[in-house]
Amino acid sequence: MAEEEIGVAKASSQGEDDARLKVAMEKEKRKEKRKRLLLKEAEKAERRGVCYLSRVPPHMDPLKLRQILSQYGDLQRLYLTPEDPAAQVRRKKSGGFRGQEFSEGWVEFTDKKVAKRVANMLNGEQIGGKKRSSFYYDLWNIKYLSKFKWDDLTEEIAMKNATREQKLAMELSAAKRERDFYLSKVDQSKTLSKIGERLKKKKKIEMVPKVVRQFPQKKPVSNDNGENRAQLSKDILAGVFGGS
Repeated sequence: MAEEEIGVAKASSQGEDDARLKVAMEKEKRKEKRKRLLLKEAEKAERRGVCYLSRVPPHMDPLKLRQILSQYGDLQRLYLTPEDPAAQVRRKKSGGFRGQEFSEGWVEFTDKKVAKRVANMLNGEQIGGKKRSSFYYDLWNIKYLSKFKWDDLTEEIAMKNATREQKLAMELSAAKRERDFYLSKVDQSKTLSKIGERLKKKKKIEMVPKVVRQFPQKKPVSNDNGENRAQLSKDILAGVFGGS
């Protein structure tokens, strides 16, 4: 029995080892496959070419641009920079086009040789197409960017976004400091005005004069007047009663 149990344990251990080895080999195969795919994509990316559009005609959007340029070669990625929001607001207020417009753009072709040929062929030429198109008479402003890859563009855009966010954070911080300074000055002004009002009230109370009441009094009769009155009365009595 002991020998059978030992054999069973050995078989079980060997089976577990085989399973772990199989899983490791599958992981290694998947890793090698991903590596080959990455190398293949890197080779494809190395063969691609990027063209730069210094000006995007009005009413042109990514879909229309892809439809036009795809006639000259296979396109991969395309990016157009939206115009400045302030310029868009001014255009709408003046009654202009109310849709989204773009200031510049980048186009990635599958083959850099095709990208270079397209740029040399279209630059400075009329866009054309349907005559009723709003950009029929516009001219192409396109240039092939030698040794420029799409990753460089994404890095540049990320850097611009980071710079813009940093600038916005600084502006918000400055605005907050100005607001706090203004509020502190307002509170200080209110406090000083309250102190001034209290001082004015106090001065008014101190400046109120004391009320001195004066009552009218009769002047006392002098002695001379009394003697005159007595003499006058004697004279009258003498005249009435005939006295000497």
